[in-house]
Amino acid sequence: MKITDVRCAVIGRHPVVRILTDAGISGYGQAEFWKPYLKRHILDFRDILIGEDPTLVERTMLKIRQRGSFKPAGAAVSTIEMALWDIAGKAAGVPVHRLLGGKVRDRVRVYNGGVRFPMAGYGPQDYAEDTKRMLTAPEGFTIIKQPIAFHSDMKRQVPDFYYGEPRRSELHGALDRGPITERGLKHVVECVAAMKAVTGDRVGLALDCGPGWMLPDAQRFARMVEPYNLMWLEDLLTGDYTPYVNAGVYRELTRVSPTPIHTGEQIYLRQNFKELIETQAVNVIGPDPADVGGIAELKWIAEYADLHGILMAPHGTANGLLGLAALVQVSATLPANFIAFEYPIATPDWWAEIVEGLPDPIVKDGMITVSDRPGMGVEFIPERAMRYLEDEDRGFFD
Repeated sequence: MKITDVRCAVIGRHPVVRILTDAGISGYGQAEFWKPYLKRHILDFRDILIGEDPTLVERTMLKIRQRGSFKPAGAAVSTIEMALWDIAGKAAGVPVHRLLGGKVRDRVRVYNGGVRFPMAGYGPQDYAEDTKRMLTAPEGFTIIKQPIAFHSDMKRQVPDFYYGEPRRSELHGALDRGPITERGLKHVVECVAAMKAVTGDRVGLALDCGPGWMLPDAQRFARMVEPYNLMWLEDLLTGDYTPYVNAGVYRELTRVSPTPIHTGEQIYLRQNFKELIETQAVNVIGPDPADVGGIAELKWIAEYADLHGILMAPHGTANGLLGLAALVQVSATLPANFIAFEYPIATPDWWAEIVEGLPDPIVKDGMITVSDRPGMGVEFIPERAMRYLEDEDRGFFD
């Protein structure tokens, strides 16, 4: 089998890659909706991929892997990798999880991720009300992650929150950073207490905190929230679009924190997780298959983390329904250090109408049943998807 073409269309802001073969089999991959500009980068790989055997995933990836980097630059490589696995599974007539060693669980746990409600404000009562809504969501999540501090508009809406000026940028992931005031720190803790008063011990509560915290503030905060038995504190120091790891600084935080510390969504490739894992700089890592280099890369990292006593909670909020299918396939194969992954939703809503293969409902009791359909288990319905293509992408499904 040989690759005959590589195409990319932006569908509902998501760059979607389609790899065509001389066997009539196509594979698909999807990047975050924050990254429509990746189309050109993906198509830059077209000529170098044509003629390769897509079922030899690793050999094909060796041609392009060095052209990626930290989020967002690794997304083009990662999206292609997932499309290759989709082809390999379809060609073999098996789900991708069987090519990765086979599933060790029939259902995978997810947390709310893309399920969000508009916040009325950023005070304790607002967070309590939002958490109540999360508990009544039909997905029945058993873990909820809430954005606070620098990972929310709290930094702008709460007076005197920190010693700094919030940055305004048209780019998603612009970094606000600075020391938090005593008042700001107390405010965050009060919001945590309000959420825990709602959840009790019925569901786990995790916090997406930054990045943006200074180390002393992060250390104080981690100690202050010890009584609330949180699942983890995510991206306090670096993360999201931060193009570096700072493993040594994270280790200083983790060393004194009674609350599990989490990071990793921005990191590209296993080599850049090496220090974070080997020095046990965090307790939980969250690579994103659409940024880290793909699903095989994520599995390798998960297994290496397990050897070092580090847990896995993969990222994936904005990866769409094709990204969801990929997360299900790889998460089904991960070691027992897997906690849950971040649930991507259909964005816009009509995405749910243009693909088939996902269960209905997708999430039940906070879990997704692992598909045994060939490939990633999800296929486009071209006649429905065509109406959402831009004029320049009309030939995407031909």
